Amino acid sequence: MSNRRKLIFHSIIIALIFGCQPKMQHDTDITLSPESGTSYKSGDLLPTKVHYESTMHIDSIIYFVDSLKVGSRKDSSILLIKTDSMILGRKTISAKVYHGGTLQQESTNIILLAAKPPEQMTYKIEKIFPHDTSAFTEGLLYQDGYLYESTGNAGHSTLRKVDLVTGKVIKITKLDTQYFGEGISIVGNKIIMLTYKQPMKVFIFDKNTFNLLSTFYNYIGEEGWGMTFDGNKLYFDDRTNRIWFLDKNNYRQKGFIDVCDDKAPIDSINELEYINGKLYSNIFEKDYIITIDPKTGAVLQRANMSKLWPLTQRPAGFDNGENVLNGIAWDEKRKRLFVTGKKWPHLYQIRFDNK
Repeated sequence: MSNRRKLIFHSIIIALIFGCQPKMQHDTDITLSPESGTSYKSGDLLPTKVHYESTMHIDSIIYFVDSLKVGSRKDSSILLIKTDSMILGRKTISAKVYHGGTLQQESTNIILLAAKPPEQMTYKIEKIFPHDTSAFTEGLLYQDGYLYESTGNAGHSTLRKVDLVTGKVIKITKLDTQYFGEGISIVGNKIIMLTYKQPMKVFIFDKNTFNLLSTFYNYIGEEGWGMTFDGNKLYFDDRTNRIWFLDKNNYRQKGFIDVCDDKAPIDSINELEYINGKLYSNIFEKDYIITIDPKTGAVLQRANMSKLWPLTQRPAGFDNGENVLNGIAWDEKRKRLFVTGKKWPHLYQIRFDNK
């Protein structure tokens, strides 16, 4: 076959292939329900439907949730989508509508909330320890008989090893003045420390010597806030209601959850601690601690902490707006829970009565 004939032959094949593909249309005579922004609770059946003119002949409709196919129809009948196995938060619902040799895509979104309201926790103060009032606490850990604490504010950010009983700093290293220290986590013999805003540099320290081992830039999320480790993966939050999962070895993203209660997404998730299969977190500028299901993002429990260090007991001139509740640490061996706040004079050992 001559080159000219080959060219003609290939041109015909290509034309046939593309001629069989449905043409994309972006007309407005097809819509998708539910209405954008509608809220549902986990376990609800999500009624999804394509609306179109009665004169339109539909070949097929394929439905997706966050790009995962969930069902199909050949007409405008409702598709009921199960939600009980979905993680919470904003979900994108989309439909591919094939009609008359054309393809039209429509999308909407819903917010999936927790199935039930969080249980209210109560607590008791078991002991009170001293806390350094210069420490603008961001991250707090307990391991091997000591507290490990990261502090914030650019120019004053530190990583510390602290004696629990006396509150004295045993070991300390300072970040360069341009960095605002945030949450920390211990993985083996390493301490991983986040920083606040872009560029969000992450520092890896030797746990024993505090020598800097390596650094990298974190481009995941809005900002760097709290961090914890469950023995398999790292969790960190970014001022929104999203908690990201990171691989413990290479720090690459492995997934995420969005934190919601039964009424709304819960923004400003801050300090994190993994305890007995749940994530504990304080909410920035709020006087309560919540527990979170790490699989779905559902808020399971909530405790009002406003009486932990009552405003009436605080010294005159203390900046309550800035120096808020922050810092949760768990002593796994002795089952002790510690909480404090930014520049607070006390660190409290507490027990939740219905944890």
